[in-house]
Amino acid sequence: MENTDLKILLVDDEPDIIEFLSYNLKKEGYQVFTALNGKDAIVLAKKEQPQLILLDVMMPELDGIEVCRELRQSKGMENTVIAFLTARSEDYSHIAGFEAGADDYINKPIKPRVLISRIKALLRRTPAGNLPDDKMELGGLRIDRESYLVIHNGNELSLPRKEFELLSLLASRPGKVFGRDEILDKVWGGDVVVGDRTIDVHIRKLREKIGDDFIRTVKGVGYKFEF
Repeated sequence: MENTDLKILLVDDEPDIIEFLSYNLKKEGYQVFTALNGKDAIVLAKKEQPQLILLDVMMPELDGIEVCRELRQSKGMENTVIAFLTARSEDYSHIAGFEAGADDYINKPIKPRVLISRIKALLRRTPAGNLPDDKMELGGLRIDRESYLVIHNGNELSLPRKEFELLSLLASRPGKVFGRDEILDKVWGGDVVVGDRTIDVHIRKLREKIGDDFIRTVKGVGYKFEF
């Protein structure tokens, strides 16, 4: 099947949910790995290097936020897609998840066809525009798209995949104002349901790492890159 090279790690402390998700994903041809707790998930993720991790938020010992944060700091996991599974009744901050490096949230319960559609959208690589160069040097900031590397004033920065793609998109056209809809489409993909708050969180995280001088807010429109 077309998905046989794609690995998905499912992490949830409820075996019934694991069984349901695993069954539907295997039917689509994905390689599926499972863990019932955060500690096992970290070990398995580092070993198998999955393309996608579906991660429950509320778990004993290590919750999903802690697991996500640790994985994002692990070598080789920067580009892994991580989506949180969360019950609609859980009043848990999405901002905390995005700050930890999550790409999206999926609400439980979810219908199989909707689940597969969301997963295909998450796995669809959405390069940050058709960049003229794989390497850019802009005012003390070097961006290497081939190696997913950012160097700021001589210091190598570790950026989660979406932060990297957002920065690459803005830096590809210095001075151009990118509207929110365009950013969502090119960085997250049109089929992935995220909101304006997602962009704001990622912009804030980028500014914390590269400073406030590069990314300008154009009120009511979007963002642009200056140097």
